[in-house]
Amino acid sequence: MVLELVMVAGVLALAVPALVLGVRGLTRRTGHYSSDVTADRVSLVLLVTVRLLALLLLTLLSLVVLVSAVGAVVRDLDMPGLVSVFFVLDLLCAALVLLTFGRRDPWRVRRRATPAGR
Repeated sequence: MVLELVMVAGVLALAVPALVLGVRGLTRRTGHYSSDVTADRVSLVLLVTVRLLALLLLTLLSLVVLVSAVGAVVRDLDMPGLVSVFFVLDLLCAALVLLTFGRRDPWRVRRRATPAGR
């Protein structure tokens, strides 16, 4: 019963915020851009497609773990061993999303006024 509650807490604490931040950063691009408009468009489509696949994987793994863990707690049943593997994969996928495109934009540093203007 403790393992199921830890899994539910882990999914709610890490995977759900990663999913929300990942959806917000889905189309955000940082880095260098190509001068060729067609290549730039193709790279954006590829980038968004890969990010969507990662978010879909994260969503499916989170749903499987949550349904299995909550069902095991409510019905007082044994949870299949593969759900533990899915839980670890879910945490790894959430870490991937958070460390790549789920990050918030860094704060812009305000420049101090030049002392010559005083």
